[in-house]
Order: sequence, then structure tokens, then C-alpha cells
Amino acid sequence: MSSLKWQTTPITKKPLKKIVKKPEISPKIKNFRAETLWDFLHTKSIPTSHQVRVKAAVKGFETETNFSVITDEGSFYSFNVKYADEPLKLNIEMKDFIHDGEAVNRPNNSMDIYLKELGNESPKVVQLIMKSIYQSDRREIKHIGSKRFGVQYLLKGIYTYNDFLYFHTQVKNSSNVAFDIDFIRLKIVDKKAAKRTAIQEVVIHPVRAYHYDLRIQGKQSERTVFTVEKFTIPDGKQLVVELFEKDGGRHQSFTVENSDIIRAKVINDLKVK
Repeated sequence: MSSLKWQTTPITKKPLKKIVKKPEISPKIKNFRAETLWDFLHTKSIPTSHQVRVKAAVKGFETETNFSVITDEGSFYSFNVKYADEPLKLNIEMKDFIHDGEAVNRPNNSMDIYLKELGNESPKVVQLIMKSIYQSDRREIKHIGSKRFGVQYLLKGIYTYNDFLYFHTQVKNSSNVAFDIDFIRLKIVDKKAAKRTAIQEVVIHPVRAYHYDLRIQGKQSERTVFTVEKFTIPDGKQLVVELFEKDGGRHQSFTVENSDIIRAKVINDLKVK
């Protein structure tokens, strides 16, 4: 699991308002809640990924309070907190709370939860599958991709497990100029290009992305695994995957047929670690 840092800071000047603000947080943090609104002010996230700063709103409060955090990997953590002028520990690394899967070694402040966008699938299972696909780095599909202006965008494999499909993609930048990703779009469209309308397009929204880097340096390549709800493609339509360069014109796109979707590799055939 990605490292998440928490920073607690005592208030020594004018007390802040007794409120809790929802932060502008990294996608890795799904939710934060301070149970006692009078005791904490949850400020904006620190301008590095996966960090949130928490500080006291009232100096020297005597009662114990608590806060909790939910990560997109399906872990729920709860912390009991007391005020201290000089805290023994200012930063908390969430990786310190990772356990080895055995019940006896599980931290008592952690529990697994299910998230709405993943339905009945465990977030930890989804994370494990994406990680396994990424680490295995197999090219199951060799006929789908695009190449323009020194940039190549490939679909290396499609996998399936329960109610989700996993798309393994790769961006190769053979030019000397870095390629910055603006956004990636998946949509089902009519094969006939004439007179397309918004009604004829169905956008597919990934629910997870593993190792999604937004910059591919010159002479480098990066891979990503996207998770989407399972789907098939109706007759006369195709899936178009588009990659847009930020502030540039080296856009890429490739098409996927229904025959490619239904031949998705069953994840049970992989060696998941």
C-alpha cells in the first residue's frame, strides 16, 4: 500500500474556528472524519501525494477525540488522539500499519471495507490483481496499438475476474521530448464514422488505475493497468481508447473489437502473489 503521512501540529497562537473542513485530498485517500468537531481542524493536503495534515483547533483541549481515514485500497483506520504541546511523534507513516495478512499480526486500528464503485469485490483483491498484471508484464495482445510522432500506445493485455475487466497498456516515447498525459478516454462508438453524435457514444469510466504516470520522459516507457466494470460491445460498434497529450498534438488512439473483449484472459490463470 502506498505510504500515507499524517502530521499533527499544536496551536500556539489565536485559536482557529471550531470546524472540520473536507480537504482537497489525493485520490488514494477516500475519506477522512474527525468525530469531535470541536477539537480538530482538517486542513488541505500537503502538496505532495498521499499526505494529509491534521492540527488542533483549540489549544489544550482535555478530552480525548478520534479521527478515521479510508484509503482506496479498502482499509479503514481509526486513531484516538489527545492534545500535547510537544507531541512525541509528528508524522505517522501508514506503511507502519501494514500487516502480513495473518489475523494475529493485524493492527487493532485497521479493518477491511468495501467501496461503492467496486460493488462486492474487495478493494484489496482488485489492487492485488492490478499489481500482479503489472509485475508479470506479459504481452498477451500483439495486434492493437497506435504509433505517431515518435510515441507508441499499446494494449498489452485484457484480463477478467468476476465483474471487472483489466486493461494493461503501455506508452513508449522514442522521441527526445517528454510526453505529458492530459487524459485517457475509453468509449464505445459506432463503427461508421459519419454523423456521430453524443448519443451514439458510451463512455467507459475506469474505477481504478495502477501505476498511472502522467509524464513519460524522452526515450522512456511507462505501463498502466486500468480496472473497468465488465462489458461487451454490441454489433456494429467498437471500443476506442484515446490518449491525449497535454498542451500538445501527439494524441494516440486504437480500437478494440468485441472479439478481443470476450477473449480476455481469465485472471485465475495468472500467478497472483
